[in-house]
Formats: sequence, C-alpha cells, structure tokens
Amino acid sequence: REASILVAGPDFGTGSSREHAVWALRDYGFKVVLAPKFADIFRGNCEKDGMVAGVISLEDCQTLWKLLEEEPGSTVTVDLAEQSVTCGAFFCSFQIDSYTRWRLMEGLDDIDLTLRDEDAITAFETARPKFYPCTLPAKHLPPREVVSARELPLRIPEFNQP
Repeated sequence: REASILVAGPDFGTGSSREHAVWALRDYGFKVVLAPKFADIFRGNCEKDGMVAGVISLEDCQTLWKLLEEEPGSTVTVDLAEQSVTCGAFFCSFQIDSYTRWRLMEGLDDIDLTLRDEDAITAFETARPKFYPCTLPAKHLPPREVVSARELPLRIPEFNQP
C-alpha cells in the first residue's frame, strides 16, 4: 500500500503510448519502475514525468519478486546516484540513460532546461529582424457571459405519441 517502487516484467509499458499510463502510476504513488525491458514510448514518458525507469536483468527481477513474495512489505531501496537496488541482503544495479539520470537528479524538466537559456532567447528575439515571420498573438472570441445550465429554463421535448 505504501510502495513507491514497482518491480515489473519484461516489455513493461507496451501499448502505453500516452502519458496517462505514467500519470496513473504516479497517482498510485510510484516513483520508480524496475523491469528487464521497457517499451520505448513508455520509458520516454517516464523520463518526461520525472519517474525512474530502471532496467534490471531478468534474473534480478525474478529474485526481487521472490523476495517480495516471501516477505510482503519488504523495503526496496533505489539509489539513483549509484544506480543500485537493495532489498535486505540482495543487491543489484540498474541501467538508466546518463542524460535522463542527470535530469532526474537535478530535478529538471523540458521547461526548466529551456529557461536556463532565457537570457539568450530574449537577446535573440530582441535582435531578430522584424520582417522575419513570427508567431501571431492568440485570437480570442469576444467575451461572452457564461451561463450555468442550472440557470437555463428547462425545456422538455415533445414526443409524438402513436
């Protein structure tokens, strides 16, 4: 119930091409998924959402399953800096892309990475010739009062009776 690490089987995330699969895991409290292999899109979505998707060997996966089955509620610890997993006396390593590992350890997402160059972006936009194409401001519909459906008069459709 309090688990934040999911030990999953091979090809975990296959068929999960949307971010919702990662969001669902995050909503359940998971921060790490360990598996022998991940679907590429799922792994990428984990990386974008700040979830560790660590690749472990099939043997290590089966050992972890056995340990957790024998002692439900055992503590599993994942060390991102050392790329290691411990559960009692059991120890193994996991693989993760070095760039992703760096981003996770620094707590950076795509917006954070872009904002690191905010001064350069501003300088570029300031010096950019005005005749170059640019993004137009968003067009908005004229303001219109929003009326709650509860405030509208009830209209009951008439049905022809045979």
